Amino acid sequence: MATTDAGIHHASTHVNLKPVVNDMSIQVATVNGSGSQSSNTVLLRSIFQMGVPVSGKNLFPSNIAGLPTWYTIRANKDGYIARKKEIDFLVAMNAETAKEDVLSLASGAAVLYDEPLNLKALRDDLTFYAVPYDKLVGPVCPEAKLRKLVKNMIYVGALARLLEIDMGEIEKAIRKQFAKKVKAANLNLGAVQAGFDYAASTFTKSDPYFIQRMDKTKGKIIIDGNAAAALGCMFAGVTIVSWYPITPSSSLPENLIDYMKRFRIGADGKATFAIVQAEDELAAVGMVVGAGWAGARAMTATSGPGLSLMTEFAGLAYYAEVPGVIWDIQRVGPSTGLPTRTAQGDILSTAFLSHGDTKHILLLPSSAEECFTMAQDAFELAEQFQTLIFVMSDLDLAMNNWMADPFKYPEKPIRRGKILDKEDLDRLGGFARYKDVDGDGIPYRTLPGTDHPSAAYFTRGSGHNERSQYSERPDDFENNMARLDRKFETARQFVPRPEVVMNGSEIGILGYGTSHWALIESRDQLRKEYKTETDYLRLRAFPFTSEVHDFIRQHKRVYVVEQNRDAQMLSLLKLDLEPELITRLRSIAHIHGLPLDARSVTDEIMTMEGK
Repeated sequence: MATTDAGIHHASTHVNLKPVVNDMSIQVATVNGSGSQSSNTVLLRSIFQMGVPVSGKNLFPSNIAGLPTWYTIRANKDGYIARKKEIDFLVAMNAETAKEDVLSLASGAAVLYDEPLNLKALRDDLTFYAVPYDKLVGPVCPEAKLRKLVKNMIYVGALARLLEIDMGEIEKAIRKQFAKKVKAANLNLGAVQAGFDYAASTFTKSDPYFIQRMDKTKGKIIIDGNAAAALGCMFAGVTIVSWYPITPSSSLPENLIDYMKRFRIGADGKATFAIVQAEDELAAVGMVVGAGWAGARAMTATSGPGLSLMTEFAGLAYYAEVPGVIWDIQRVGPSTGLPTRTAQGDILSTAFLSHGDTKHILLLPSSAEECFTMAQDAFELAEQFQTLIFVMSDLDLAMNNWMADPFKYPEKPIRRGKILDKEDLDRLGGFARYKDVDGDGIPYRTLPGTDHPSAAYFTRGSGHNERSQYSERPDDFENNMARLDRKFETARQFVPRPEVVMNGSEIGILGYGTSHWALIESRDQLRKEYKTETDYLRLRAFPFTSEVHDFIRQHKRVYVVEQNRDAQMLSLLKLDLEPELITRLRSIAHIHGLPLDARSVTDEIMTMEGK
């Protein structure tokens, strides 16, 4: 019998009965630069506004225009938002990839396609709907130069009819998308209506897919990770941002520019911040180090190739102990690699970025909410530990749309760490810049301009003693490096703790970042399909906390899941664990550039378990 739950539905042979189907994916195949982004955003937001959990993944080329692009929307009754491997409903708009896209579908899928492509001849086990887009767009859009952009809204209307997406929600989404452009909104609404009317008068519904209202997105927002990160940095009190454009990080400082202009202009009309587009990544990070030394909260955003160029300054900040924040929005490498594909491939190199002995603190957000909160954590930790903090996001999190709970206004006061002011120096009589007074490895510092004769010190990237005096004495260097290592060990107590779920299983799964969303779904698949229970730990930072060691100690096998070829996080774990625990680790590593999907993880674990 049909349930009364609303959600993503299959059609039924019984009138008005639509048994619930939990999961549905819609893929729109177009070309880059065709204007499909607005159409796809409207489609995603309309489903979201109907209360259905949804996520959107954009697979786009690294050129400016003309190459194939795919946008996948997943609607899921149970709230799974990782990429789904299978496509249920294809919108084929690109002649170059249409045949391959259709042939890759599983039997039973549906295809909405541009009529001249004649895709129906390819297969007889799919449902096909042909739309004459060029014929429909002409009456709607008299300006020929705009038709290419407006044409995409026709498939939104056709899908609205076929999937029963509320047209009121579509209009609401269009008004939001074109908030200050009434004429453009009306033009696009006309195209949607043309597609809807054509589908209503022409198509006989013969595929099994519907979208029906739920109540699972109430109070939530849709935002991408870079926008969330920008908000978090602003609330954290950043005042200096220096950056050089690189995909996929550029939208973070671009969003930050908009937010800061809106919220960080003083009563006198002057900006209380400086955002500088530098001439290259070297200059960008150099400005961060200089501003951090001067007492500002400073940051940059980059990706793997840019981070490689920042290596020497990273070593300077580590050794001279200067605070700053670097957002690394990871993409596929090495070299230029795949600039518009996602990965977790910078983990190992960033942990030890620079020559010589360095160990950096990494934060590992998995959601838009954590992009917001970890931005604040990063600046707090940077000043507490007087070092660079690297926030390891990725393209999937940064550039795609995610459901999120509204962000909470920060209530904790900003903490600057061990800074001595004039009154402190009057009381102490002086200080040694690199001396470990408290046993935690963290020295005290003063800020330039502190009005006291004992406030000054040399900031050195060369050998120095506790008083920051130049020294090549082996004991001075060894003592300083030992203190820096002690400081790193202290950080274990202060970095974000991992998320741990225990069910008493002998099998553990360990993941981080956006892999999390595939892993929570995979664990449910393992339970429901194979009766296999698993425990789970989601890393949120490096250095690893005691919970990580305890988790591995409590399990016979721990599958470390990550999106790179060489099992980089597993390598970090091996360096950190006692030798007898290393043999318990198993690697599941993916490097195809696509967001990780649950089915691939489930199949691989079951194969390795011999089932």
